[in-house]
Amino acid sequence: MPTTRHPYEDLITYLTRTSALGPGEAARVVADVLAYFSEPLEEFVRRRHAELKGRGLVNDEIFPRLVAELAVRRVAAPELSLRQLRRIVYG
Repeated sequence: MPTTRHPYEDLITYLTRTSALGPGEAARVVADVLAYFSEPLEEFVRRRHAELKGRGLVNDEIFPRLVAELAVRRVAAPELSLRQLRRIVYG
């Protein structure tokens, strides 16, 4: 009976070859990274706003930072204005 390959088997193999991770650990790292980057835009904005607010930043610092962070995400989010970001956070 054929075994089912992990969809990112080549990445897992690469990580085990180039790091101290075992296959199970590498698979968990891949799953964590995929989950991180599959976070919906609105959830990401709300989460990062709360994190930055918790660090003592004010909205005038937070929203431009969110714009910059969204622009460099692996799968870039659509460009959002500061107003759109505020609407996501505050409704």
